[in-house]
Amino acid sequence: MIRVLIASLAILLIATFPATWLLMLFLGNVGLTLSYWGTLSLGILVSLLLSGVSAPTFVER
Repeated sequence: MIRVLIASLAILLIATFPATWLLMLFLGNVGLTLSYWGTLSLGILVSLLLSGVSAPTFVER
């Protein structure tokens, strides 16, 4: 159980890294200097939003 939790945490951090990194760049240019851990929660939300929007819609025949 512990191995599964550690593996899922590692997958979450790897999957949300691009969105979090881009948010850090954007917020740094705006003047807010946040660390990776400061923008991680917003990065998770952005990743989920982008994956939900880009998912194919279900078409019932």
